[in-house]
Amino acid sequence: MSSPSTPAAAGAAHPGEPGAWGFDLGRLLAERGAERYELHARHLNHQLPRMLHTIGFDKVYERAEGAHFWDAEGNDYLDMLAGFGVMGLGRHHPVVRQALHDVLDASLADLTRFDCQPLPGLLAEQLLTHSPHLDRVFFGNSGTEAVETALKFARRATGRPRILYCEHSFHGLTAGSLSVNGESGFRDGFAPLLPDTAVPLGDLDALERELARGDVAALIVEPIQGKGVHAAPPGYLKAAQEMLHRRRALLIADEVQTGLGRTGDFYAYQHEPGVEPDLVCVAKSLSGGYVPVSATLGKDWIFKKVYASMDRVLVHSASFGANAQAMAAGLAVLAVMEDEHTVAHARATGDLLRTRLAALVDRYELLSDVRGRGLMVGIEFGRPKSLKLRSRWAMLQAARKGLFAQMVVVPLLQKHRILTQVSGDHLEVIKLIPPLVLTEQDVDRFVAAFTAVMDDAHGSGLMWDFGRTLVTQAIAHR
Repeated sequence: MSSPSTPAAAGAAHPGEPGAWGFDLGRLLAERGAERYELHARHLNHQLPRMLHTIGFDKVYERAEGAHFWDAEGNDYLDMLAGFGVMGLGRHHPVVRQALHDVLDASLADLTRFDCQPLPGLLAEQLLTHSPHLDRVFFGNSGTEAVETALKFARRATGRPRILYCEHSFHGLTAGSLSVNGESGFRDGFAPLLPDTAVPLGDLDALERELARGDVAALIVEPIQGKGVHAAPPGYLKAAQEMLHRRRALLIADEVQTGLGRTGDFYAYQHEPGVEPDLVCVAKSLSGGYVPVSATLGKDWIFKKVYASMDRVLVHSASFGANAQAMAAGLAVLAVMEDEHTVAHARATGDLLRTRLAALVDRYELLSDVRGRGLMVGIEFGRPKSLKLRSRWAMLQAARKGLFAQMVVVPLLQKHRILTQVSGDHLEVIKLIPPLVLTEQDVDRFVAAFTAVMDDAHGSGLMWDFGRTLVTQAIAHR
């Protein structure tokens, strides 16, 4: 039997050599990497480079490791954003890297669509050990896809059309998940969406009123909302679960951002005893920062309602779902989390960070609150008491709410080389979601930088000159 012909067999360069088949990634980046912002402006979302140029975030990062970036000059930047929570283990964890090398070198017969590979079953088995009340897993590619899966499964399992969601929630931006997105800024211009209904987070009376209509399939909820970093009130999830089950509706926990140790437990819903969601959505950190992957965990009876017969075996699927690279990354992530006690580390480091920041609330009148759990921390700013600062605050608020938080984010990057984010549009809140490998030294660095920025904000420093620039821009874009 003859062996398959390959370019190497025909006398080409060895496959491991750069340019073996005319493609050299290193050379391409060396030749055209400097065009990154121009290429993006020309071919992708043109507003992104425009925004980055405006606020001075148009940096050129050359490499990254753990919770840090470095630019071409070798300057070190502290990452308190983790790629919107994707980099739970930081960037380029050696165990995850090695797992991906290994799975590529194995040359598996992946995605044949008509066999059962071992890696998906192994990853599902590992994930389910952290939610023993759940039985099965569907693997997709992103957080919004995990939510879409949960919405479909809830409707099919209950035979009802309507999903309840919480005001100010964020569950993704595809059409189905956008229908349960609690912010009008994301929804505007994309109607009509699915006929779902918002209720206030923590309002059990509002939940009961909607359930009484008899058409509710499920309530989807973030145990801690990413927008503003607001946790569900104590007892709310347990009470909501009981109300839902009495009406034969389901509880969906969106753990896309809060899951896998982010809040100091493996899942954020586990902070409240007795809460056992019917469906749980996972993504972001499960990827190890490399391969997009999501998981929707659910009860056996729900999956059996969806996949009710062999005729319906492909009624819900994903072209790249459960691919070998994603599964290998997920298995490596869970192994690292166990070996390095990542959840306990996130809890201890998050407690230290919040305690250090909360101690500054009485010191700075512009700082009104520090809240969160684990390494998901919200820093909220508010109206000051002194006349001088009140007038400046009023100037910013009149132009656009949220400008002061942006005034803090910019010098943290420009002066102190620390990357952070504003927690949402029109919010005076900064959200910290750093890699879970953040160290005590990193906490010291952030607190020192934040203190320096607050000192400047309470004086007559250059921050307020930048504030006036933001006001001008905000007024111009009305």
